[in-house]
Formats: sequence, C-alpha cells, structure tokens
Amino acid sequence: MNTLLRIFKHRLQDSTDAARALSPAALARIEDRVRDSERHHTGEICVCVEASLPLSYLWRGASARDRALTQFGKLRVWDTEGNNGVLIYLLLVERQVEIVADRGLNQHVSAAQWQAVLDAMRADFQAGRFEAGLLAAVDQVDRLLRTVCPLPAGDQPVNEMADAVRRV
Repeated sequence: MNTLLRIFKHRLQDSTDAARALSPAALARIEDRVRDSERHHTGEICVCVEASLPLSYLWRGASARDRALTQFGKLRVWDTEGNNGVLIYLLLVERQVEIVADRGLNQHVSAAQWQAVLDAMRADFQAGRFEAGLLAAVDQVDRLLRTVCPLPAGDQPVNEMADAVRRV
C-alpha cells in the first residue's frame, strides 16, 4: 500500500472507532473468556486492540507485527513467572491480528501452530466480526495453553496480569 494512503487511512481512525468496533458489553465478554481460560492453565493471555498505528510507525513502514511486539513489551506480557504470556493484538484499521508469545511457550508451540490459530480467526477479523474473532482467538490460545502449561491438579490459578482488554 502507498505510504501516504496508509497514513491517511490510519489518521481517520481513533479511539472512538475502537469503541464502536467493541462495545463495553463485548469487552466484558472477552474479559470473562480470558478469566475463565486462565483458571485452567498457568499461562497469561492479554488482548490488545488498537484503532490505528502511531504516525512514527507509519512513516517508517512498520507492520502490525512490529507494533504487536512493542505492545508485548509495553504491557509487560513477557513478565510472567513461567515466561508463558501471550498477546493477542488486533489492529482495527488494517483488520490485522497478531499473536506474540513468550519464550517459555515458544519452546513448546511451533510457529506453524501459532499460524494455525491466526488462520482460524482471520476470516472473522476481515469480515469485521471483531468480538467473534477475539473470542475465537482466546479459545484457540486456551486450547494450546491447557496442553503446554496445564494448571497442576489441586493448584489455585495465579492471575499475574489484568484480564481486561487493553485499548491503546
């Protein structure tokens, strides 16, 4: 895409567009799904939704993946005891979704498995079904985390991160 056209599209989007795409009720349902998921494994799931990229990212031609990696650090998803945090990042204006997983998970989950998760939900995002796509993403990540880092029998879940969807 032409850089100036991309900048123009991104500048037309702001936080009100994110609020329209995901109502407070939708955000609550996603948060509930994350909370329920984390009762069954030791991983941490963080959902981040951004309407558009900052101008500095657009000027240098950065991708949604670049921004997801930055948000992974800013939101401290990497800062879990088991190195098992997962960021599900949605860039609304481009309808792009990215998953960034901590190194503890990437030792057990292949790039192909993460790609399969992305592929399973991409159609929802492309069609503008953001809530459905994010719920599917949480469910897919949940299935992987239950396999890779299950909560040991008798242990109580430890919630290291807030479950609320971050809108940046």
